[in-house]
Amino acid sequence: MRGNRGAGRLWRWRRNPLRRRTDVAEAWIMLVVWTVVLVGGTPAGLMTAQAAVQASARERAERHAVTAVVLADVPRATTDVGNAYRMVTEVRWTAPDGTSRTGRALVKRGTESGATITVWQNDRGALTPQPTGTTEGAVEAAFFGGSAALAVACAALGIGALTRRRLDQCRLARWAAEWEVIGPRWSQRTR
Repeated sequence: MRGNRGAGRLWRWRRNPLRRRTDVAEAWIMLVVWTVVLVGGTPAGLMTAQAAVQASARERAERHAVTAVVLADVPRATTDVGNAYRMVTEVRWTAPDGTSRTGRALVKRGTESGATITVWQNDRGALTPQPTGTTEGAVEAAFFGGSAALAVACAALGIGALTRRRLDQCRLARWAAEWEVIGPRWSQRTR
């Protein structure tokens, strides 16, 4: 039974007196759709993943850890829910050009004034979030690459499905028109 399945899928390519032009068009359209899915989705996924890896590496190269001094006491946590363990407070650090800077950073609750913490800065000395680690960067790259490949595949398959639906509507309309001509000849009326 399985051997007939493969042959059944390729019936539109064979010479057949029942084959319609829409059948041949559908076969070519589906060939193009699957080619786009396989040949277009793979490079799209790989290029997106590579771009994500490069962005993550650039982020790690541009951001540097620096020691900062907490300028005000941070009150202790009153609850154990959500982000209650950290609070934004003023800190002071030294920029790459040697100047002293102040800004706001997330600090653990209960940290006292004068305590040192690690913050991240860019090449201009502005505070930035901690860069993405290599493992997180690889996971993000895989996710973004897979998403890009999936987007290309979904777009191609969606266009293919819409085209097949339109071809089916054309086939049904032609069949209905032909039935209007032939149907009355087949009907037998009893009186």
